[in-house]
Amino acid sequence: MRSIFPILTVVTAIIVVWYFGTYQMNKTWTQDQARRANVELTLNEIVADTMAQDRPKLPAPHQVTQEIWKTTGAMVLEGKGLSKRSLIYHGWITLSSTLVGFAIGTIGGILLAVGIVYNKAMDMSVMPWAIASQTIPILAIAPMIVVVMNSIGVQGLLPKAIIAAYLSFFPVVVGMVKGLRAPNNMQLDLMKTYNASGAETFWKLRLPNSMPYFFTSLKIGIAAALIGAIVAELSSSPLRGFGGRMLTGSYYGQTIQIWSALFSAAVMAACLVGFIGFLQRVTLRRMGMTQ
Repeated sequence: MRSIFPILTVVTAIIVVWYFGTYQMNKTWTQDQARRANVELTLNEIVADTMAQDRPKLPAPHQVTQEIWKTTGAMVLEGKGLSKRSLIYHGWITLSSTLVGFAIGTIGGILLAVGIVYNKAMDMSVMPWAIASQTIPILAIAPMIVVVMNSIGVQGLLPKAIIAAYLSFFPVVVGMVKGLRAPNNMQLDLMKTYNASGAETFWKLRLPNSMPYFFTSLKIGIAAALIGAIVAELSSSPLRGFGGRMLTGSYYGQTIQIWSALFSAAVMAACLVGFIGFLQRVTLRRMGMTQ
């Protein structure tokens, strides 16, 4: 209860502020409609209308919850879980791009980090370029990558995965470089006294010491990969995934649809980060780094 109570307190505060914001942002439209109809509304009527508009500026929490249920659980019960109107369908598309891009970014980040640690030239040349690559706005580069890859006949999952990998590789590079350099001089000298080779030093000292940094970077990387996949979906055709769902909602003024896709993406990110955290606890416990 000690750990749950602070979380519930924060969530409750957010919901209260959200409902207040919903009233403030939607009441203007309600009052304008009442003036045109020459109708006087009480405060209770204004509040009730602001919480039930079809296209509100800011949907209420219960409207978002109802939309999520309608496009997930309700469709599953009706046997339409894989319908193109279902968030499960769009969620799977976003998740597949995220996981493929995350895998590419993680593998590339690890290899690049090893090269930076063991090669002075790569450290002096590649690392600055890796840092500079993150200054390019993803909203600018994503359409370029999608268009270029479409021009050479590559469509579907791969262009979105590459954009996800572009965002996820950098945290892995930074975390692994920091982790591989974590052993101090005394530990490295001790390996030399054991006549350990470079490979043995890597596998038995540097790599185990890098694990806490590695998993921390993975948590950041998986969230960044999800963002990259959603941004890529804004430029892809046909419009699918959470990004396509948000863009379609913006075209038709369906703010509830936009917010439901946004919250579904946030839940997906939390689950992915939580899963990596679980792997971190299991791995570090087996390695004897935590109890």
